[in-house]
Amino acid sequence: MRKLKFHEAKLLKKVNFLVWKREGNHREAMVMRRYHITGRDDYKKYASLCRMVQKLVSEVKQMDPKDPFRVDMTDKLLEKLYNMGVIPTRQSITQCERLTVSSFCRRRLSTVLVKMKFAEHLKEAVTYIEQGHVRVGPDTITDPAFLVTRNMEDFITWVDSSKIKRKVLQYNDKLDDYDLLN
Repeated sequence: MRKLKFHEAKLLKKVNFLVWKREGNHREAMVMRRYHITGRDDYKKYASLCRMVQKLVSEVKQMDPKDPFRVDMTDKLLEKLYNMGVIPTRQSITQCERLTVSSFCRRRLSTVLVKMKFAEHLKEAVTYIEQGHVRVGPDTITDPAFLVTRNMEDFITWVDSSKIKRKVLQYNDKLDDYDLLN
């Protein structure tokens, strides 16, 4: 972008197009920095998911507690969010009301790698993922924003051709010479 002329700069001096009053920009920046989110779009998607869940919970809570539809929907919502790993237990629907963007960020592949001690820092984990060193099940994942469910957590490993995997096996004295040929 070109440098603004004097009269343009003077007109736009009091207007900041990046920060709006009604947005919680400080919170957004803090979460993006903590979980190493590079795209602002990811944060916005997580925030909209949280809003949708909270709206759904408020509508379900307005129904009669003994209504079979309410009981069924509550169970389905709790089961879905628990399997995703976003809430810690399936106990009550009040956990869904307190759903935050951070709870979704904690299930990103980069964060799970750090939690499982595959990497020491988030930035390092993001680098490993982007370079294609990590796979979930049979698929190599190159997107650090990949959401890992509770079931998929057990299937996170290094790619077979990864130099990091070889180093780890060599360090643990489990390196097989046959694997070096392939």
